[in-house]
Amino acid sequence: MRVQLLLAHPVSDSYCAALAARARDTLEREGHDVREIDLYRDNFDPRLSATERRSYFCDYDASAVASYVDTLRWAEGLVFVFPQWWFNMPAILKGYFDRVWAPGVAFSHELASGRILPLLTGVQRFCVITTFGSPWWSVEIFMRNPVHAQIKRGLAVACAPQARFRMLSLYDMDRATLQKRERFLDRVEREMAGF
Repeated sequence: MRVQLLLAHPVSDSYCAALAARARDTLEREGHDVREIDLYRDNFDPRLSATERRSYFCDYDASAVASYVDTLRWAEGLVFVFPQWWFNMPAILKGYFDRVWAPGVAFSHELASGRILPLLTGVQRFCVITTFGSPWWSVEIFMRNPVHAQIKRGLAVACAPQARFRMLSLYDMDRATLQKRERFLDRVEREMAGF
């Protein structure tokens, strides 16, 4: 399978970077063709430009993000690795979705009805690997896991509804023991082995 693996963390030796490396190594060991994107290493600009916004509902100008668009269109599997801060994804990842998952790329608009038609029809698997500083109850009960809803229902269902979606979460990261972190790395490896 052709897999896009995207990392969104500013620290190159972070736990999220270790998660991405474990995912990449496992996917490659299983014979998948992996294209890795590191938004911070790429110095990705998350700001939607005036040109991009003006062209959003007619003929979207994706020229500034063409390599990301090419990789997204190429992919049959998507793996996103990122931390959650203040119960949300890093701004750089939100900007990636704003600029790359655009009309004519990830979906098309049926302007008369406002309906979104999916364009990522080749994507078979969609996996999110994420960490939270907060404990499980705070994310799931108090906040109702807004990023899960946003990515699954707002992106995956709208743009790649045929894809099998999984979200692997490590809660209470700020107090996680080395053993807990190792167990989660092993969980990521098992998930990627079955990708």
